[in-house]
Amino acid sequence: MPVVAPPGWSLEARTARDTQGFVVSPFAHLPVAVALFLDAGKARRGWLRAVRQAAPATRADGQQQGRSAAIAFTATGLAALGLGEAELRGFERPFWEGMHHPDRRRRLGDLPGDGGATTLVEGGPRWSGNPKGADPTPLTVHALLVLYAADAADLDAWRVEVESVLDAQSVSAACELPLSLRFDRHGVAREHFGFADGLSQPIPYGDAVRRKDSGPQPDPWHGVPLGDFLFGHPNSHNEPSPGPAVEEKSAAGDATGFFDLGRNGSYLVVRELHQDVAAFWRSMEAAAAALGDPTKDGRWVAERAVGREMDGDLLLPGGKTLPRVPYAPHGPDNAFGFRATDRHGFGCPVGSHVRRSNPRDGLAPDDESAPDLLKSANNHRLLRRGRKFGDDFPADGQDDGKTRGLLFMALNTDITRQFEFVQQTWILNRAFATLQGETDPLCGPAGPFTVPDDPLRWRFGVETFIRFAGGEYFFLPGMAALDWLEARP
Repeated sequence: MPVVAPPGWSLEARTARDTQGFVVSPFAHLPVAVALFLDAGKARRGWLRAVRQAAPATRADGQQQGRSAAIAFTATGLAALGLGEAELRGFERPFWEGMHHPDRRRRLGDLPGDGGATTLVEGGPRWSGNPKGADPTPLTVHALLVLYAADAADLDAWRVEVESVLDAQSVSAACELPLSLRFDRHGVAREHFGFADGLSQPIPYGDAVRRKDSGPQPDPWHGVPLGDFLFGHPNSHNEPSPGPAVEEKSAAGDATGFFDLGRNGSYLVVRELHQDVAAFWRSMEAAAAALGDPTKDGRWVAERAVGREMDGDLLLPGGKTLPRVPYAPHGPDNAFGFRATDRHGFGCPVGSHVRRSNPRDGLAPDDESAPDLLKSANNHRLLRRGRKFGDDFPADGQDDGKTRGLLFMALNTDITRQFEFVQQTWILNRAFATLQGETDPLCGPAGPFTVPDDPLRWRFGVETFIRFAGGEYFFLPGMAALDWLEARP
């Protein structure tokens, strides 16, 4: 059984018919995929209809299929489909400003610098939506089309068919990334550094959610309102998450009402991240050597930078692990809080990647406030759908110079409160959890990293291992919204 987070939920029939399947499923039964970043700047009218016929977006009410697809649009892509400036202003500000707007880049840490001071690829990011006011990139992307298939041969055949349709509509693939869910011989999906991936996901709840385990009650550790991932449903503020609405007009140009363009859609955060695996392990080994303790090697340091053992088990004080759980006998227990298991970070360091990306109740000053801090942390959760790209790193550990990494894809309905908060306030915060001058040891720029111990602590330097190569905020429409966009004159 692959170590991937079990979905555990679905949508009620009416909502599912109007929602892209990408929202409820990572399509784990389809291990190969390709992300096509489309440039529709010179596209013919009706191009979206042609693309949907060649690669129809999979609905959330469908059975498992041999092929699936998802489609999303940048702000410039919606403008190319005919949405005006006023209509685009109905979306959240980060969406129409774009990920490469100077203010957004500052929040996300996507800034130039010298050597390890920058987390950008050499030469800077290569693609974005290039909206007005944003720092330009060489390639402009209007839409993202992701094709999923059961095997490489079928995916390649489908991609050729789709690209033929795109060419006929004067739409080009500005760039593309082959994606994979390759499992190891034990059925574990691992990212390029070698750690088990996809272990912790929020579990949506609400009237439109159907749970496979305990019914309608929120999961006590990972329960998040559906509206944090799908417009029009109650969110963490206990109100329908506000999505974009557009004015409907008659043939004579008279206003006839509004169309809820956001209903059952979401914002999709996409970031192409390159992983320097050789630098990662080189830095881990150097840090271990600097400790002067023969019982601690590069793997020991790496697991503390991540916060989990390489097979996914949470690090606990004294080398203990949490028990395996019934629904995932080959996977780690994910139902825990840091306050009770490891409040001081003697097992899982307080500045590790897993504690920064989701602190759970670990920031609580006392036991009484732990439930409130857990709830607060869950207000910022993301529904992740990313996949890795590039060849696996050579088993002999020799750097082959090839590009590999992760196409980070995450759904949220409030970019500022969810994705940007996580990135700015947790991942890159140099004063996170009483630490000083440190950022995420996995995703941040070069700098120090502290591993608490008793009575002393270990502190060593880490390099920059993950660099940003392109990204943008996309709108993932519901099915009715796709029909509306297709019918635009």
